[in-house]
Order: sequence, then C-alpha cells, then structure tokens
Amino acid sequence: MKLTSLALSVALAAPALTTTHALAETWTVDQSSSSLGFEVQQGTGTVSGTFGTWTATIDFDPDAPETAQISARISPASATTGNAQFDGTLPNKDWFNTSAFPEAEFTATSVERVEGSSYRADGTVTIKGVSQPVTLDFTLAIDGDTAKAEGKATLNRLNYNLGSTVATNTVGEAVTVTLDLTATR
Repeated sequence: MKLTSLALSVALAAPALTTTHALAETWTVDQSSSSLGFEVQQGTGTVSGTFGTWTATIDFDPDAPETAQISARISPASATTGNAQFDGTLPNKDWFNTSAFPEAEFTATSVERVEGSSYRADGTVTIKGVSQPVTLDFTLAIDGDTAKAEGKATLNRLNYNLGSTVATNTVGEAVTVTLDLTATR
C-alpha cells in the first residue's frame, strides 16, 4: 500500500528528463542504464522501489531549457519494492488501481536552468485520473553524445488518492520520486 504512492511519484518524475524543442537535439533514453524509483517513509523505516516499465522522450537544448516540453508515461503496475506483500498491494484499488488506471503521466509546463548543470522542471503529474502540480529538480551532464540526468521530485500521495485508507503515521504522505537517466543522441 505504502509503496504504491512512492511508485507513482517515481513514475511521474521520469518525464522531467524529456523535452522537446524544434532546435534541440533528440536524445534516446538507454533503459538498461536508467531507472525511475521512489521512496516513502513507512513507520520508522523507508520503503524503496522502482518502476520497470516507463518511457521518456528527450529533445533538449541545455542552453535553451525554457523552450523545452517534457513528458513521460509510467506503468504503475510495474512498480516493485522487493517485498511481495507491498508489490501485491500496489496494483489494488486503494493504491494505483492499475486495472482502471494503467498509466501515470508527467508533462512539464516549464523548464529553467537554476545554475550550472542544475535545472528545474515544473509540470503536472497525473495518477489515477488526478492531476497535480509537481517540481522536478535535476542535474544534467553531457559528455559527447551521452547525457546523464539525476533528479528528484516530491509528491503527496494523498493528493492522488493513493492509500487514502492508510494512516500517515503508517505510510508517510511524502513520496520522493527519483530518476537516474542515461541518454544518447
């Protein structure tokens, strides 16, 4: 249950690396070298997981981030934590309700350079048919034809009706979505 919110957050964070601009270069994500993850407080510990199925498209110019458009699609049913009980609960109606909502989505509305290689993408994450604003902070390093992006976004699981029957002292409200992407042009 608790991992479902985190997984959803992670899924929403992945699109922040995807941007489209007419003058920008197209980047292709290397799925085997990339990950989209999530973390959420559970009791006195932390539950971590990853999304196995997601797509991101990147057409990004680091010198003109304000022109970027970012989007990503994540399959919440692919969320895994390594704990069979959690993994079995996440697809259920109280969490991701994957039978009714097989896809989560992130769409950036603006991207800006914060400083140096640090960027911020503001956008919308949609989970279970609920859309909420989110901010994804990420770093980007480009070496030749390879780009590496790492970032984090924080979502409130209750805003997306994720585990709404689970008390916040059992599973925290805040879910941190993490991304570690490698892409090539």
